[in-house]
Amino acid sequence: FRTGGKTDIYCLVNDYKDLQIILSNIGNVPFYIIGAGSNLLIRDGGFKGLIIKLGKSFNMLSIENDKIIAGGSILDMNLSKFAFSKSIKNFEFFSSIPGSIGGAVKMNAGCFGSETKDILHSVTVMKKNGNKALIKNDELEFVYRNSNLKDDIVLNAEFNIQYGEKNEIEEILKNFKERRETSQPIKTKTSGSSFKNPNGFYAAKLIELAGCKDLKVGEAVVSNKHANF
Repeated sequence: FRTGGKTDIYCLVNDYKDLQIILSNIGNVPFYIIGAGSNLLIRDGGFKGLIIKLGKSFNMLSIENDKIIAGGSILDMNLSKFAFSKSIKNFEFFSSIPGSIGGAVKMNAGCFGSETKDILHSVTVMKKNGNKALIKNDELEFVYRNSNLKDDIVLNAEFNIQYGEKNEIEEILKNFKERRETSQPIKTKTSGSSFKNPNGFYAAKLIELAGCKDLKVGEAVVSNKHANF
């Protein structure tokens, strides 16, 4: 939203060792990890504690043992581009999600019928005490827009690879881009879809039926293009 909020300490952490040292020494100081900050709204009073943003060592992409390894701070869109460049399919939906891989894993981000859990193999996290752990997909208890990752920090994620035809992948990417541009207010300051879909319904449709499309409170407004923005 590009609005409000300060913190006592803001720390850009460049590698695993620095992160381990920080977590091992902050004691009871509250901390919060931010990714791209694309769905983050900070109150005017700010955050009383430490904000950690993962830096360059967490921004790596590679293929190892027939898996894509993506650092926790890699943007979803960049993972999608990387997969396309290698003719790897099923990553197209990430091109439409404005966030980072750490956040995508934690909240099982998804759109257009696909979710992170569909292609994730495992994730390496750092615990609150500074210890590392490898967690497999089926241990993450994925549900709609959630997982059992709470205070764990996503260092990197391993994704399953399935190769496809490059022109077909490109066609899907174009289709998703067109759908977003025609139906979503992507050029204004939003944090994407704000509300989860209740079982059997679409949040945007319910908001619209409630007569709240274009509703304004102060300078905040429900988009008249898509009611979930």
